[in-house]
Amino acid sequence: MTWQSAVERTVTGLGYDLVDLERTGGGLLRVTIDRMPGHAYPEGLGASEFVTVEDCEAVTRQLQYLLEVENVDYARLEVSSPGLDRPLKKAADYERFVGEAIEVTLKLPFQGRKKYRGTLASREGGWRLLLDDNVGERVRPGGKRPAAKAKVKAADASAVAEAQPALDFLLDEVREARLVPVVNFKGRQAAPTQPEAHGGPEE
Repeated sequence: MTWQSAVERTVTGLGYDLVDLERTGGGLLRVTIDRMPGHAYPEGLGASEFVTVEDCEAVTRQLQYLLEVENVDYARLEVSSPGLDRPLKKAADYERFVGEAIEVTLKLPFQGRKKYRGTLASREGGWRLLLDDNVGERVRPGGKRPAAKAKVKAADASAVAEAQPALDFLLDEVREARLVPVVNFKGRQAAPTQPEAHGGPEE
């Protein structure tokens, strides 16, 4: 087992989704985690649907121990949340966020553009974006995302597309995909801060 696989197993074993894992040339290990819907977290970690500082600290402690056991050479460990514009990287991410507003950047332009925004739907053999450049509702800072619209499955996607322009795509055609940030700009309020925790190799 590689150390990357060990990190993923540790993070998922604690009840979190490993969103991203990056190792930089300067010795920084950057781990991005997200909470899993429906998972019961210990009382001390709170009931928020968003990752908290306590979550990051708990994962940091476990990973410091793991990296020492695996003899991984690193200078600094950073564990953080994905933020409101969380990236979608694997098929499980797309399945989880069906019905949510996302922004997709294609590897190659389609009809003269690479970037599209809309509501994610699934279709047989791939994915569909119900196009709407203005998609995305607003909530108060620190609040929950609006409940996702009813999931649009493959059987329904064709019917919906008749009334709304849509983009059909496969994951290997995507350069980057992210959730559309859901914030409230009233009164120039800021979005929730992105929690993170830092650590280094234990002496």
